[in-house]
Amino acid sequence: MKISGSIVALFICMGCLDCLHGQGTFQNLDFESAMLSSVPPGEFGGYVSISTALPGWTGYLGGVQTTLVLQNDYTLGAPSINVLGPQWNENPGIIDGNYSVYLQPGDNATIASIAQSGTIPDGTKTLLFDASQLPDATPFSVTFAGDSLSLVLLFTSQSPSGQPYDVYGANVSSFAGQTGQLEFTVYPKSYNSLLLDDISFSSITVTPEPDPLALMGVGAALLAAYRRLMENRK
Repeated sequence: MKISGSIVALFICMGCLDCLHGQGTFQNLDFESAMLSSVPPGEFGGYVSISTALPGWTGYLGGVQTTLVLQNDYTLGAPSINVLGPQWNENPGIIDGNYSVYLQPGDNATIASIAQSGTIPDGTKTLLFDASQLPDATPFSVTFAGDSLSLVLLFTSQSPSGQPYDVYGANVSSFAGQTGQLEFTVYPKSYNSLLLDDISFSSITVTPEPDPLALMGVGAALLAAYRRLMENRK
């Protein structure tokens, strides 16, 4: 899956800063609103309240709402929702800013998800977000108002700390102006997980592009524009 040529032109000619909307009534889409104390580098944290770690978000393990998440720690096969940061230097790394979310569904039949209800801004075409999974991981899903979104892999990048990640887009134009629950879900498999960051809404339309050369020569420009957007949202 590739980004379409029209998207490339829009990103380069207009600059994505002029093309992107705010968060609508959603909040803390980049996870930077956490109210957590620092854990010394090289040490693991413990359980903290989800209301302080992920303001605006609700977490579910096996479809049951959870009130606790792990900070700067993760499990070895058990289902968990984890907030990495600040001062987290282990693997997996933080994608951007001070915090990323790490979803672990566990080895059994448990799923892990985070969700938030809000209104998608008028004129929105695309949902954008950063994510990272192991190559053989079970695919994750993103839904809005119970409808599954079709994801398009736009490009792959790497954080300053060396954490590789993918930038995804999903066409949400039919939901613009609507209120519903946005949910990211990871399904059970041995050591399956999802690292998530920088969710945003865009007025640019994303469509699959069959041409394997669609991204050649423009990847760097797309990445630079996207990173400028993320810096200006901080």
